[in-house]
Amino acid sequence: MYVCVCNAVTERQIHHAAAQGARTLRDLRQSLGVTAECGRCARCAHDCLRSAVIPAPRTGMTGLLAGISPAFTVSLEST
Repeated sequence: MYVCVCNAVTERQIHHAAAQGARTLRDLRQSLGVTAECGRCARCAHDCLRSAVIPAPRTGMTGLLAGISPAFTVSLEST
């Protein structure tokens, strides 16, 4: 999807810039020209950058239980 029409910047380019170290709109402006013209793309560009920098939350039981260690162990062997 195009984020900045003035400079033909796509969401994919913003994600790539984030992978290369971009963390602010100023970084995107310097590397891609985002917000350099009319500035209407600022909110969308910021949202794309944030989603590229902050990993998506895990879903399902695996995500809910990630990092939790059991308080006790269960043995399924009969005695």
